[in-house]
Amino acid sequence: MAVFARTTKKVILRIDEFFDDIELGILVFREGIKSYIHKDYEAYERHLHKVESLEGNADKLQRIIENDMITHSILPQHRAEVVMLIDKLDEIIDTIKKSMNEIITEMPVIPPELDKDFITLAESSANAAEELIPAARAYFKAPYTVREKLLKVYYFESETDKLSLRIKKRVFQELKDTDLAQKSHLRYIVHHIENISDLAQKAADMLSVMAIKIVL
Repeated sequence: MAVFARTTKKVILRIDEFFDDIELGILVFREGIKSYIHKDYEAYERHLHKVESLEGNADKLQRIIENDMITHSILPQHRAEVVMLIDKLDEIIDTIKKSMNEIITEMPVIPPELDKDFITLAESSANAAEELIPAARAYFKAPYTVREKLLKVYYFESETDKLSLRIKKRVFQELKDTDLAQKSHLRYIVHHIENISDLAQKAADMLSVMAIKIVL
């Protein structure tokens, strides 16, 4: 039975819309990084504006959902956890917006030989966050399926860590003609990209515990 079986349609729709915004934000982040690597800065700016719009709408929905849960006494025994989960998901799109703004502001120079590595890193990090959304949706509809859906989150987070380490090694050990300042800048950008998967893992840890409590 769905956890939200007794709640109003409006709350259900708002939660789904919130998840939609986060999911789209992750997709736009992935495409935005590709645009930057390919030096298509006009496309990057369009992706950034889209993320800003999605993030703004997600923030509004977050406040409305939390207010509705309190006003209508929805899931009183799990309310605090649900609010924290929504906050963790919102943090992902907040971080995406912040990271994309910092990249276009600082305009890091990515060496051509690292183009594919950075694109792969962004793909993997985005995948970790993307796989979190089906699991979050399942919590409200079929909580017993949550843990199996989270396996891909942990897989892509682990892959992202490996890719991040590989890029850092290449930057500091192979780029002999690159000065230390640029190397440090590249490491900083790597951190921004991989941070999305780290946030996904933290949300997955919380969601896993929440699902166990629901099904027991």
